[in-house]
Amino acid sequence: MKAVAVKKRKGWFRKEIPFHLMLLPAVIITFIFKYIPFVGITMAFEDYTPLKRLFDQKWVGLDNYKYLFSLPGFGSVIWNTIFIAVMKLVGNLIFPVLVALLLNEIRARHFKKTVQTVLYLPHFISWAALAGIFIDILSPSGGIVNQLLSAVGLKPVFFLGNSAVFPYTMAVTDIWKELGWGTIVYLAAITGIDPTYYEAARMDGAGRFKQVLYVTIPSILPMILLMMVLSVGNVLQAGFEQVFNLYSPQVYSTGDIIDTYVYRIGVIEAKFDLATAVGLFKSGISFVLIIMGYKLADKLAGYKVF
Repeated sequence: MKAVAVKKRKGWFRKEIPFHLMLLPAVIITFIFKYIPFVGITMAFEDYTPLKRLFDQKWVGLDNYKYLFSLPGFGSVIWNTIFIAVMKLVGNLIFPVLVALLLNEIRARHFKKTVQTVLYLPHFISWAALAGIFIDILSPSGGIVNQLLSAVGLKPVFFLGNSAVFPYTMAVTDIWKELGWGTIVYLAAITGIDPTYYEAARMDGAGRFKQVLYVTIPSILPMILLMMVLSVGNVLQAGFEQVFNLYSPQVYSTGDIIDTYVYRIGVIEAKFDLATAVGLFKSGISFVLIIMGYKLADKLAGYKVF
């Protein structure tokens, strides 16, 4: 029996080793660029200067954090991050569900596929490219959006230069970009619903709207809950690439997020110790939120990673 078990184990190993070899380059790259830089976390607790080696720096403990929290603008940076991120999370949860429900009701197959393709396309375009498009579209002078507003008698809006409007512009443009991609999950959940539920609803006299209300939505509710709780860990992820390509000093008061703040003080102002302290603070909060999200996913939706 032992000999048979050893042979089976060897056969399994020979069968699985090509897949492990295929993963090896990704594992090496992840180790080099994700784990080795962990050594630099010590800068968050040092008075760092590039003139000395990393472990020869002056140790200052939590002084960097005390300094950061004493800065008058740091609180607003945290608030901006949470505010923009929460708007994105809520919007990217509600609108994909609505679009998936609407697409599911379309019976013209070719039209449905065309709409899906048009909606999915923006997801694959980088913010570096989209930023130029939105700058032209939302321009206060000549932009198509403001031209439409003027046509209906409204005043032009400086979407990317008005600090009161900028956070909402970030949320709306991000929802537009990710709308099609987010519907994939919910359309897949809808297609997995047992057709007999709809047949039973029709026999009870339910129309299309009531079928959606009492069959479709309750059936995909576990998936909606799962996506919601898994998004909790992204509360501090307001989208560096998007904000960085679209913001300006005019909107720092409401548009500056943790990632852009780290970029400015770390790269532009060369305050590496403070930038590391902010990044570590964000990572710590995100780690706690991710653990909470997975706990909620397990409790509410029965989802487990491990």
